Amino acid sequence: MNFQSLGLAPELVRALSDVGYTTPTPIQAEAIPLALAGHDLMGGAQTGTGKTAAFALPVLHRLAQDGPKRGPRKPRALVLTPTRELAVQVNDSLRSYGKHLRLTTATVYGGVGMQPQIEALRRGVDILVACPGRLLDHLQQRSADLSGIEVLVLDEADRMLDMGFLPAIKRVLSALPKARQTMLFSATFEDSIKKLALELLKDPRQVQVTPLNATAASVSHVVHPVDTARKRDLLIDILSKRHTDQILVFGRTKHGCNRLAEQIEKSGIPAVAIHGNKSQAQRLKALRDFKSGEARVLVATDVAARGLDIPLLPLVINYDLPMVAEDYVHRIGRTGRAGASGEAVSLVAPDEGGLLRAIQRLLKAEIAMQEVEGYVPSTGIRMGNDSPSRGRPSGQRPPRRDGAAPRGRRPHGGGGERHAHAGPKGHGPRGGGERRQRVGD
Repeated sequence: MNFQSLGLAPELVRALSDVGYTTPTPIQAEAIPLALAGHDLMGGAQTGTGKTAAFALPVLHRLAQDGPKRGPRKPRALVLTPTRELAVQVNDSLRSYGKHLRLTTATVYGGVGMQPQIEALRRGVDILVACPGRLLDHLQQRSADLSGIEVLVLDEADRMLDMGFLPAIKRVLSALPKARQTMLFSATFEDSIKKLALELLKDPRQVQVTPLNATAASVSHVVHPVDTARKRDLLIDILSKRHTDQILVFGRTKHGCNRLAEQIEKSGIPAVAIHGNKSQAQRLKALRDFKSGEARVLVATDVAARGLDIPLLPLVINYDLPMVAEDYVHRIGRTGRAGASGEAVSLVAPDEGGLLRAIQRLLKAEIAMQEVEGYVPSTGIRMGNDSPSRGRPSGQRPPRRDGAAPRGRRPHGGGGERHAHAGPKGHGPRGGGERRQRVGD
């Protein structure tokens, strides 16, 4: 099978050939024909398997086939993303795939001035890629008109429909025509979110080309048990031994990521941090420095867990486990992309056993546990009411609910929320301390 056999416009096939894409991935092969047929669609596949092209190509094909509309050129397709970085990446893909078409794209997100965005919308745009918070600002100022939208796409749909984003999404939906095609794509779909997603779609088709909530088979996983007070030393030890590799390190809080990046720098390893409190210019510079190799380590909150495409990233380290198990899947999805091999290392303190159990239950698999000489914890990892696990694969007993990590959905990511939400008792704000003030801007 090739892209031409899917029925795509010759201009799109030529653009794909220009960048070396000849054979569609499984999610593309299944989703594109359904999207071209005009069906509402919910697509699930592992990160790094080409989900962006699975919706971008049908959108470009449809708008190109229909031709320009009369009157002022209002957006005809809207792609909503939870983070600024993902909005930029989706827009870049649309431009690359559509370079032989006479279609225009624009991005709308926070952290930058509104005036250039207003001017771009005024000139006319065919496809708008937006974060919900800033899009609501444009709707309020009447600088964006969504009455001409024919296709709506929610990228990273599970996160877009969690309780932090949902009010903003509903306000955006109220500004759209009811007669439209709607497509939702994500690597994970929690049951409650999946039920909500289906309520937004009309007679939808579902495509799930990999096991639900699965990670890539090319990624190896390991847990290093370690006392909280020794985590930083173990991390720097690992980074020092992997002196030629670029490494993405995930922390739980913004301030914690800043401190950790500074401490890594003091050890002589170039590092940068990225999180929701950074300005857009700072976030873009940090990513540039990391991708270029000027910085060898990127320390990030879950703002970097979705959408970032870093070629040949060999290792992801969870300095802190995520508060919600689904985020582990997205974090680990930054490595082992496009069939490449990757490693996922988690530094787990004894009191993080409940979070580890929730991840294993989601993956329906154990994660090998390996003690590191010199960093053996003072006590074993406490897996709920099970006996402590130390130096052996965890999850050997049936999982118990009392050991589970907090399962409530919460805002977490790009531009923040308009409302801070308290998390489960004893865990602070939802999203592991990431309090923010705006939704997806």
